[in-house]
Amino acid sequence: MATAVLDHETDFDGWRAAARRFRLAGVEPAQARFVVPGSEASGDLFSAEATEHSGPTREAAFTVPKAFVEVAQEVILHRSEDRLDLLYRLLWRLRDQPDLMKVVSDRDVADALERAKNVSRASHKMKAFVRFRLIDDEDGELYVAWFEPAHRVLEKTSGFFVRRFTTMRWSILTPDGSCFWDGEALTFGPGAQPEDAPQDDEVEQFWKTYYASTFNPARLKTKTMQGEMAKRYWKNLPEAQLIPELVAASHARTETMVQAAPTEPNARLAKAIARSARDGSFEEAFIATTLDELKHAVQACRRCPLWRDATQGVCGEGPKEAKLMIVGEQPGDQEDLAGRPFVGPAGQVLNEALEEAGIDREDVFVTNAVKHFKHEPRGKRRLHKTPVASEVSACRWWLDQERRLVKPALTLALGATASLGVLGRKVAVTQERGQPLSLPDGSTAMITVHPSYLLRLPDEAAKARERERFVDDLKAVRARL
Repeated sequence: MATAVLDHETDFDGWRAAARRFRLAGVEPAQARFVVPGSEASGDLFSAEATEHSGPTREAAFTVPKAFVEVAQEVILHRSEDRLDLLYRLLWRLRDQPDLMKVVSDRDVADALERAKNVSRASHKMKAFVRFRLIDDEDGELYVAWFEPAHRVLEKTSGFFVRRFTTMRWSILTPDGSCFWDGEALTFGPGAQPEDAPQDDEVEQFWKTYYASTFNPARLKTKTMQGEMAKRYWKNLPEAQLIPELVAASHARTETMVQAAPTEPNARLAKAIARSARDGSFEEAFIATTLDELKHAVQACRRCPLWRDATQGVCGEGPKEAKLMIVGEQPGDQEDLAGRPFVGPAGQVLNEALEEAGIDREDVFVTNAVKHFKHEPRGKRRLHKTPVASEVSACRWWLDQERRLVKPALTLALGATASLGVLGRKVAVTQERGQPLSLPDGSTAMITVHPSYLLRLPDEAAKARERERFVDDLKAVRARL
């Protein structure tokens, strides 16, 4: 029996040197043993003094893949007693099977990979569940934590705490060993006992209060929680004392949350968010070079909340260099579904009036001041809602780009909302209707009613009279082109 004595449980360098000697000497796995002084293996299996095998070398030197070394460095941290025997079996086989570590279905390879995974998980849990408590010593504040890792991962994980708490002095105590960071150097020491660490501090109550206040009973999944934070860690977590009570009360708290009326958002915050969405959205840096590019870009618009309930953004359509641009209020139900402007009932009224006024619809670029359909559900129907000034102002950015690309000589605004989008100010349609208005780019604007206004008139005589006035407005537009 060839026996190698390691300095400690995680003595990887010692194991690697001894395992290489054994392999080169032809010591088969069944004849090789690796022990640590004071361990059960050294006392029970090797009552006689352990000595390293020193037989003659019978085989040529060989190398092992990097994958094996990386796995071995993890597996040696595992608490299983036979971990070193498993690693030596793999080393023995690698001499004749250099690609063995790629065969994940192999029993030994799968076993080693699983143990390495367990070690990695234990390191992750240590990062998550170490809780420091504050004490004072002769050098000032010192943060001390007691932790019982599933595997021997203290040294492996200590670098994380050095990076995270570089400016603090701290110690982590575990049954396997301890580490201390003084702000400049990291040192390691022997294992400790739970009573060597402080049991509480003045900050702990604040932490418990914070934990309880952030606990969301509506999202509680007990099995998932225990899978991530196993009960073996609870005894060293101050917040764990609250978990049974929080879990027990979760159902009642959830019912209370469901039945409670929604709270009103902070008015100042809501205004700030709306202002930011309007004035600081990503589109500010986007300048479309074509109408098609603009049409695709509007689908990503988030300048106001209307995109959330609309099917799609609806840009204008028509000749790229149309002399006349007609601007409506917003897409209706049918326009929202079709993705085209003025295809519903109001569009039919407009088409008939254009024809009567002697204007070819195919020569006109038609669009809307607001590109998304604003509505409210009413059973299976979606009823039109008039956009507010902030929504029109947010969408004016898109309308201005359409006008820049089309360059119409005259822009006809249909109704108050369209006039706000074109002119940037509120207007009284009845007072400014039919008047030529100058725009900053040197072109002209005119105002008339929206065709939907004609559809809403209940009196047939009034409807006929207003339709005639609407056609007259269109004839006046044609005369100015």
